[in-house]
Amino acid sequence: MKSWSVSDSLKLYNIENWGDQYFSINPTGNLTVHPRRGEGPGIDLMSVVDEVKTQGLGLPVLIRFQDIIRHRVVALNEAFRRSIAEFGYQGEYKGVYPIKVNQMREVVEEILDAGRPYDFGLEAGSKAELTAVIAMNTSPNSLIICNGYKDYGFIKTALMGIKLGKRVIIVIEKLTELYQVIAVAKEMGVSPQIGIRVKLYSKGSGKWESSGGEFAKFGLTTPEILHAVEVLRREGLQDAFKLLHFHIGSQVTNIKTIKDAVKEGSRIYSKLRKMGLNLEFLDVGGGLGVDYDGSRTSFDSSINYSLQEYVSDVVYSIKEICEAEEVPTPHIVSESGRALVAHHSVLLVNCFGNIAVGATPMELSETPDEDDVVREMRYLKQNLSQKNLLEHFHDAVQRKEEALSMFKLGFLSLEDKAKVEQLFWQICKVIHKNAQGLKYVPDEVEALGKALADQYLCNFSLFQSMPDHWAIQHLFPIVPIHRHDEQPMNDATLVDITCDSDGKVCKFIDLRDIKDTLPLHSLKADPYYLGFFLMGAYQDIMGDLHNLFGRVNEVHVFLDETEPGGYYIEEVIKGNNISGVLSWIQYSATDLEKKVKEQIDAKVREGAVKPKEGVELQNFYEGVLHGYTYMDSDNHSRMMAAVEYMVRSGTIAAPITLQ
Repeated sequence: MKSWSVSDSLKLYNIENWGDQYFSINPTGNLTVHPRRGEGPGIDLMSVVDEVKTQGLGLPVLIRFQDIIRHRVVALNEAFRRSIAEFGYQGEYKGVYPIKVNQMREVVEEILDAGRPYDFGLEAGSKAELTAVIAMNTSPNSLIICNGYKDYGFIKTALMGIKLGKRVIIVIEKLTELYQVIAVAKEMGVSPQIGIRVKLYSKGSGKWESSGGEFAKFGLTTPEILHAVEVLRREGLQDAFKLLHFHIGSQVTNIKTIKDAVKEGSRIYSKLRKMGLNLEFLDVGGGLGVDYDGSRTSFDSSINYSLQEYVSDVVYSIKEICEAEEVPTPHIVSESGRALVAHHSVLLVNCFGNIAVGATPMELSETPDEDDVVREMRYLKQNLSQKNLLEHFHDAVQRKEEALSMFKLGFLSLEDKAKVEQLFWQICKVIHKNAQGLKYVPDEVEALGKALADQYLCNFSLFQSMPDHWAIQHLFPIVPIHRHDEQPMNDATLVDITCDSDGKVCKFIDLRDIKDTLPLHSLKADPYYLGFFLMGAYQDIMGDLHNLFGRVNEVHVFLDETEPGGYYIEEVIKGNNISGVLSWIQYSATDLEKKVKEQIDAKVREGAVKPKEGVELQNFYEGVLHGYTYMDSDNHSRMMAAVEYMVRSGTIAAPITLQ
């Protein structure tokens, strides 16, 4: 039999496709990160885990590779420069980053720094975001695009930016906003710079398709645009109309959809230019996607185009329409966020156990008095063959249902019910194993793979760290970060540590379809780590406080070839402790400590608790209260080792044989 190799793991987990040269595996079997996209030896993720642990941080931990952000910003801007030069396009690219995708200050700072040579700007979609953007974006040559519904404070803040010498463009999302902008601008004595979002007929593709089109939440219809133009002319502000904007949705999967939308938007721009309006910018919005599964298709978790193809089609389509209409080409604005930040963030979690279907610590031996339904199930198990797999599976299902009915009516003992269940799953496992060698496998038998999959217990909250997977079944690559020189023998699904049954991952990326299970290695005494990849877009911000699991620990890693391992950790941001998340919902840690102390003191006075023990309990409670919200892996490992020792020493009863 062929031995397992690193190349086998690369293919199994499809890393070479979705990894886009940012991720690979080294000869020791550890997953590596290549922030410069294939250049250099790469950063060993297990080395990062070891360093994180030496700094006293527990898992889960979010690792940000800031150099990837820089590489993505440069790649996007250089792609536009190449296409503009190739097609002789008479205009510039003036990109902006929509901070709603990831508002973390360190992310925004890295994007601005990397984008400074390109006058790369920012986009704000709310008043809160704009207050940050106005302060952060200090370049007078870069754009600040203001999207979203706007109140007085939003509009005045934007106009204040213009007074400070910034290039702030207020995008009109509904007609009444135009009157509000004009009124506040007159009040402040500021000449506004206005954009108008148009509702295109073209819609996006993929999960966010419904956010675009003629029934979109934002934007003006064609009659409303014409009315807005008349209002601007009447107010003598026609020259304030600087930008035409459209947006067809996030993660657009099909390049044809993008080309259709750009051509429609370019046609509207051209007609407005012919009406005598001096528009400077055409904003093609967001939508530049990420190939999460590596299939390079129009599937929801993929895209059927490359970055360069997207850019070339945008530039060429605008040029083609403008030349046909004989109008000047605009400066191009795009609001790409997901494509810039998705790759830079990796969530690392530890697995602390697994639940095997049909597993039991008890040996349910055959007994003379067991019910006929148990004997029939034993017969099915003993007489299985490849020829009767489906027949015996149907019979086993029937016997299991009979046993359940008998138990409900009081005709079957609890012991015999347990025997039927154990025998049923043993039969299913044999059927599933034997069926793998067949040319044709019945659907019912094939479905056993999902039913028999182990559940790996993972130290994270799905609702906090992967809200898009829970809410819209968005897929992210999930891969072990070590042991890739070993063949993974277990098919598994993942469950988190929340008390919610929805806290599970049972859909995984695949090159051709969606997989119901993930191949994983058997758990050993050593920790087992999984990486959740391409997590940098939206997941940081959209997570909630389900079960009061707060933000995870976070470290920022930078390349440095002079350092051991070729990197250094620049910043450590500790995740929320329990007292912190409780304070968000109006609990005071001091008050809680006081209440617990009063209860302990009362038990001490009663004599139920000794004074020294009371102090120890109070100190323990306060330690938990100010500790990490997630599982303490070290304490859990010590506890499990103690349990194992107590079983071996006879302090706790070992598994028994049921007679």
